[in-house]
Amino acid sequence: MSQPRRRPAVIRRRTRSDTASRRSSDVPEATVARLPLYLRVLTTLAESGVYTVSSDTLAAAAGVTPAKVRKDLSHLGSYGTRGVGYEVDVLLDCIAAKLGLTEDRAVVLVGVGNLGHALAGYGGFYARGFRIVALVDADPERVGERVGEVVVSPVGDLEQVIVQGQVTIGMICTPAAAAQGVCDRLVAAGVTSILNFAPTVLSVPDGVDVRKVDLAVELQILSFHEARKRPSPARDTSPRRGARSTPGAGSGRDAVPPRRARPARRAGVTPG
Repeated sequence: MSQPRRRPAVIRRRTRSDTASRRSSDVPEATVARLPLYLRVLTTLAESGVYTVSSDTLAAAAGVTPAKVRKDLSHLGSYGTRGVGYEVDVLLDCIAAKLGLTEDRAVVLVGVGNLGHALAGYGGFYARGFRIVALVDADPERVGERVGEVVVSPVGDLEQVIVQGQVTIGMICTPAAAAQGVCDRLVAAGVTSILNFAPTVLSVPDGVDVRKVDLAVELQILSFHEARKRPSPARDTSPRRGARSTPGAGSGRDAVPPRRARPARRAGVTPG
């Protein structure tokens, strides 16, 4: 009995010409946002030796509806087979190609503080096609520090490391006050995509894409959902001590008595 095949969790790389030839029409932004979810699920399935997956299974693992999965994958030209589903390997390569993960992306990370240091040491980026080729920081005590295989460079060398590493993606992990200045230098040096972890909104020219990651905002959204899970305290409708009654309501001292109805006058009769 043959052993089930196992696929490594590293996307197969192709040349730039191969990747360009597989690009098709634009995919809706909402679909693009869900493709990494499908990719993560498919990678896990491939590593477990699974050959095919249904839209129901993929939807349940990704947290969406089966109809949405089928619609999203139809934008990629993948429709699956009725009664069988989608071939995991084929769909994995298709999504990876659409996301541009079949070629390595050089990344520079600016700001090697606590968060930047943790991101720089994360090994999952490389398996997904991203190489952090340069680390830059303004703190002289950080310069020269080695994180993994990369040595921290001074912020004055930012433009130089971008050119040398052929960097197109920048990650900003600086304090908010320094983020816009760093962003301007990245863009001027040729970086066209920025992942911003600084708690501020960046201004960039047309043609530059920015994705903002604000952990505090995400926690606030979770706080909102937590508040909805707990019932609101019951309102106390009893009258407060010393409160005045509403005119015309109740029988208190300040209540306005009802007006008496005037007797109707009979035509031609003078009241005596």
